[in-house]
Amino acid sequence: MFELKNATMIYDMDKEEKVYAMKSISLQFPDKGLVGIIGPSGSGKSTMMYTMSTLKKLTDGDIIYNGTSLSSISDKERQELRRREFGFVFQRHYLIPYMTAVENAVLASVDSPAAAAARAEEILLDIGLKKSELKKNPAKLSGGQRQRVAIARAMMNSPKVLFADEPTASLDHENAFLVMARLKEYSKDRLVIVITHDHSIIKDADMTVEVWDGTVSNVKRTEG
Repeated sequence: MFELKNATMIYDMDKEEKVYAMKSISLQFPDKGLVGIIGPSGSGKSTMMYTMSTLKKLTDGDIIYNGTSLSSISDKERQELRRREFGFVFQRHYLIPYMTAVENAVLASVDSPAAAAARAEEILLDIGLKKSELKKNPAKLSGGQRQRVAIARAMMNSPKVLFADEPTASLDHENAFLVMARLKEYSKDRLVIVITHDHSIIKDADMTVEVWDGTVSNVKRTEG
């Protein structure tokens, strides 16, 4: 599904000392499964996700998605790709404080309002919210519940790829593993890419990419 070809991202291009966030990375990703991209802060793991998801453009090299070069498509095509085929979960949930759980979940939906609300309720209940919590605003939900709402929002359009950047960093261990269990389940039919610095939450990953100083230092794949 994804192939990185000598993917390079340089910051501070106009300065004498350039900062390489990614250095000529070549890597292939599976069509489905849970992939963990792990490394310390500043290693380039988040930059890899942002370039793969078209939120940032490479300085050099290319990223191929389903046979299409992401560097050759227009900004409008990038936006449509993110809207219809990609989903995003971040460390912070970015929920609208005056909206209910259901209203927050449907924000990115491409369905009609009625269909979107029905799907949001279905997903929210499936990932652990109670029916009585569907109409609560974020302030009345726990950290784990808010992150589940964020996951539901990301899944609304059944994205082929779900990008999760440190999705459990602000959660306790119990909620972190509950969130990862749901992402693992979703990865049975889709590609889920998790950016993290915590090995323990990606112990069940189908593929682990270790990143260090802008390069891939190791790739592990689970047989089966």
